[in-house]
This record gives sequence, structure tokens and C-alpha cells, in this order.
Amino acid sequence: MDDTAEPGGAPEPAPGGAHGDFAAEMSYGDYLALDRLLACQTPRSDSHDEMLFIVIHQSAELWMKLAIHELSAARDLIAADRLGPCFKMLARVARIQSQLIHSWDVLTTLTPADYMTFREQLGKSSGFQSYSYRTIELLLGSKNPALLAPHRHRPDLHDPLHALLHRRSLYDEVVHLLARRGFAIAPEHLGRDVAGPYTPHPSVKAAWLEVYRHTDRHWDLYELAEKLVDLEDWLQLWRYRHVRTVQRVIGFKRGTGGTAGVAYLKRLVDQPFFHELWDIRTEV
Repeated sequence: MDDTAEPGGAPEPAPGGAHGDFAAEMSYGDYLALDRLLACQTPRSDSHDEMLFIVIHQSAELWMKLAIHELSAARDLIAADRLGPCFKMLARVARIQSQLIHSWDVLTTLTPADYMTFREQLGKSSGFQSYSYRTIELLLGSKNPALLAPHRHRPDLHDPLHALLHRRSLYDEVVHLLARRGFAIAPEHLGRDVAGPYTPHPSVKAAWLEVYRHTDRHWDLYELAEKLVDLEDWLQLWRYRHVRTVQRVIGFKRGTGGTAGVAYLKRLVDQPFFHELWDIRTEV
């Protein structure tokens, strides 16, 4: 944004200001490292449409980087019993998901014929191998050690993912918060192996039912729960739009990375992150 702009007109020139000589000053491009950023779009074919494909996916990686930044901080705040600041972070991640959903609208302008003009250039690369997306899943509590395999050849990527696999997820921290607030969370659930898939537990469900039935007593937990539901709702909508976009562009072909393509993506849409928060909604 430029705060020197006059309403309805061009920015007012100022000596040494926005229109001055930047030989010895930091410019907009310097601050954002635009020379490096805009040099990263390097199509491998002569196809006009490959640039669209690259920009969409690189933009998604940037948005996911911000989501990881926010989710990591929110997890730590929940562990420290500081719910107020984390609400804004969770809400921001939900809005990031909204941006990612709209990016599929642009990608759907790529027809099957367009895509086939450069698909061979992708080789075995696939969105399935996105370590940013894998990080988001691990942060939210979707744990599957087998999904770290595509990054085994890169210790700089694999080791942080492996550490995250064995660390409490955001939702694990929420469950421990419920226990600290006096809810009777089963000890075996609190002590579960956090590197394994999350299994919903009756004691967590009972705690959330209490929160929703007595919101006046547990308002901050109630607000936290709804922020989590909103976040997952947007994320599942992103997954659904991903499925529809892939089906529109490649039909039921196998994915470039060897996955089952649309069939694999459809299975993900039905996999929740915050099980008990969805299970209670018919019982409140």
C-alpha cells in the first residue's frame, strides 16, 4: 500500500520520498526481494499455459508458509493458556484457506488440452510431495509416518517433519488444555503416542458437550472450538475444490507422483481433523 496517494488521484511526489533516488535506500522491490521472487517462475516447456500452473502453485506455497507461521504460534499460545491472541491467528488461517480456494478458480481456466502441452515436464513431481502442506497436516493432527517418505532424500525437509510428527499437534494441545481446565480427560488419552493417528475419545467428546451446553461458563473454550470448526470447514472446502479442479483438468488419470489422482483426493475430503467437535453437533 502507498499512504502518500491522494483519494482519486496519483501519489503526490515528495523529494527523497516515494519518487526519489533509491540508489542508497531500500525500495519496495528490495524489501520484498522481488528480483529473487520473480526469477523463480521458469517454465520447462514452450507451452503458454505452463506459467499459469507454476504461478498458482508457487502462490499456494507462499500462503501455506503464512498458515504454518500462524498455526505454529497458535499451538504454542494454547499450550501457554493464552487463548486470546491465538483466536486472531486461527481466523487468519481460515481466511488464507479462502484465498487458496479462489486460486482454483484461476487454475480451472486450464483445459485438459492445455495441461497436456506441458504435463510431461512435471516428471514425477506432484502436489502430494508438498512439504508445506504436509507440515500443515501434522500441525493440525493428521499423523501418518508413511507420508514423510517422499522427503527422505532431503534431511533438511525430512528432519523437521519427523520432529513435528512426534510433537503434540494443535489439537493435542487443545485436549491438554481441556484437562488443565478441569475436564475429566482420560489419562490414557492424554498419554497417547502423538506420532500416531488421532482416535476420537469419549472423554474429549463429553468435555466439548459440557462446553457447548454451558457456553456462559466456558466462553473462551467455546470460541476456540468454533474457530477450529471454521478452520477445518475452510480446509475441507479447499480439499473439495482441489478434487473438482483435478477432475476437470485430468479426469481420472493417475497423478504425476503416482497417486490414484481424483480417487485419492476424494478420500481426504472425508478425513476430519477435530473429530469430537463434529461428533457432538447433533447432541448439543
